[in-house]
Amino acid sequence: NEALSAQQETMGISRDSIHKRRNTGGKQKPWRKKRKYELGRQPANTKLSSNVTVRTVRCRGGNRKFRALRLDTGNFAWGSENTTHKCRILDVTYNSSNNELVRTKTLVKSAVVQVDAAPFRAWYIQHYGKKIGIKVKNGEKVESEDITDVKRSNTLATKLKKRNAKHEVAENVDQQFSTGRLYALVTSRPGQCGRCDGYILEGKELDFYLKKMTKKTKGKGE
Repeated sequence: NEALSAQQETMGISRDSIHKRRNTGGKQKPWRKKRKYELGRQPANTKLSSNVTVRTVRCRGGNRKFRALRLDTGNFAWGSENTTHKCRILDVTYNSSNNELVRTKTLVKSAVVQVDAAPFRAWYIQHYGKKIGIKVKNGEKVESEDITDVKRSNTLATKLKKRNAKHEVAENVDQQFSTGRLYALVTSRPGQCGRCDGYILEGKELDFYLKKMTKKTKGKGE
């Protein structure tokens, strides 16, 4: 057992296919040793933490990879509004590949996370001149969307009126603003580029992930 464990410690991670069977099912005898360009490395398993840590890895050809070990912020785009802001990542809520990555709050590509809505709320108020994410009670909004206590020039008032004409935020996104958290999808690879960027979920894609998440919570309750 000791000899086996010692051998496992010294074994490298390889991405070759020599050890696999042929397409026809026949076994292949290794006809050469491992190559440097076939090496693999340990996964980054980037965690959600305020103690941000990014390591530099020297790669083949002198290139560099940025291995993020701990992150808590990223740039997230709001596609329908064509704006991007740096947001704090608050939680990892869904991962289609493995529930364990949700439990351990591991940041990987295609993970669904919750980000702070404050930067987008501030931008929305400045850009459209009205509030977003107002709480609803008995089917009616608690307060008015319009901001009346600010002096505006006629030019600005006309500009805001033009922007607000036929403009509407989807209901499922507006509801999220009232909670202060927005669902977003990670599109970068934190273990490769050292960043955790993505976009805010909207439309049918948001409905799809909300349905998946409610299914999982129901399964836990049962």
